[in-house]
Amino acid sequence: MSHGPLVEFTDANFPTDVLESSQPVIVDFWAEWCGPCKMLTPIMERLATAFEGKVRMGKLNVDENPETAAKYGIVSIPSILFIKGGKVLEQHTGLLPEAALKTKISGIFGE
Repeated sequence: MSHGPLVEFTDANFPTDVLESSQPVIVDFWAEWCGPCKMLTPIMERLATAFEGKVRMGKLNVDENPETAAKYGIVSIPSILFIKGGKVLEQHTGLLPEAALKTKISGIFGE
């Protein structure tokens, strides 16, 4: 999966790439069959470019990586986790318009 500046997170790389990241991280939990998830992808791609170098953004497929999804109690998708210093600062479930997500990122991480 190539989504430009978006990173693909997995059960294997989540501890290193997300929890130990020196930058704040936004993780979009999604699945191939989820319509709203597919609508969120281009929004995430644009914002990943806009916040590049400040916030790391990526996607985690819940069907391929059930361990991480279960650990964070993800039952509805899309779900977005806002993580800094290995801690979840906020979680949003459902599709967010681009402007609302951008405002949320700026509010949470002060970017």
